[in-house]
Amino acid sequence: MMDLLFTLVEPRSLGSVLAAVAAAATAYTLLQPFLEPDRLARRMRSVGEERDRIRLRERDRLHQRVNLRQQPKAYMRRVVERFRLDNWLAADDAKNRLMMAGYRGPQAETAFLFFRLVMPAGFLVFSVFYLFVLRVLNQPFSVRLMIVVAAVYAGIKAPEVFLRNQTAKRQAEIKKNWPDALDLLLICVESGMAVEHSFRRVSVEMANQCIVLAEELALTTAELSYLSDRRIAYENLALRTGLDLVKAVCTALVQAERYGTPIGQALRVLAQESRDQRLNEAEKKAAALPPKLTVPMILFFLPVLFVVILTPAMVQIMANR
Repeated sequence: MMDLLFTLVEPRSLGSVLAAVAAAATAYTLLQPFLEPDRLARRMRSVGEERDRIRLRERDRLHQRVNLRQQPKAYMRRVVERFRLDNWLAADDAKNRLMMAGYRGPQAETAFLFFRLVMPAGFLVFSVFYLFVLRVLNQPFSVRLMIVVAAVYAGIKAPEVFLRNQTAKRQAEIKKNWPDALDLLLICVESGMAVEHSFRRVSVEMANQCIVLAEELALTTAELSYLSDRRIAYENLALRTGLDLVKAVCTALVQAERYGTPIGQALRVLAQESRDQRLNEAEKKAAALPPKLTVPMILFFLPVLFVVILTPAMVQIMANR
């Protein structure tokens, strides 16, 4: 035992041991990158696989929605195809206006073309029967003819006015609830959720408050899952809503996607701007209320007030005579 200890303490033996340790340490240092698992690559691979699963799931769900979507009515489709209404009645931006009004798919386009043909004909038949057959208005022929022309023009514009009113109602509802949706989206993004999951979560939370906005966000989630470029999904959201507030948020998302800029601060500023704009619109409506009440007060309140004030004096004057 002592001989072994003396052998190890010898300078030659000690140098050999230190050289072996140094060689082992050098070999371990060189081989460590190859032996240690790449955790970052594993996490990135798992994230990519999860994204592919989400894309496939949303694609299947969207495919089911497309299959369940109502097809155009048979008689409407026959009329549109027979008279080729899509060649001479279809407007260039009709599809965009229909999407902004909440109508999507071939059924909406076919119905729009069908009613653009039927409404003028219906107004024409009704006005001719009302004015020339029943002779309800005792007016000259030229006046009745002008009324018929005006009715036909009203029938031509009726589908466009309907779409404009539906679009205005839809935009007002989205504008009212958009700041709340931005706050929820900001919370989801700052908590570390991906953009697809954030849109999905916000759409679920907003379903009880605003069905229209929840539908748009859900559709954006599906597009983010199956489109190759996210920019197209953001631009489609801005195109379907037609609001400057939504366009600003979509622009910020596109810039964050392209340049890698943080999205949290931009969403916070945009949410505050949306709330300020909503407050300004409420203040404008409140400021416009007194001029609007002037005419009703003059016509309805002041005569009643004069009657209440002057009636006792008139009664006393009549009694003293």
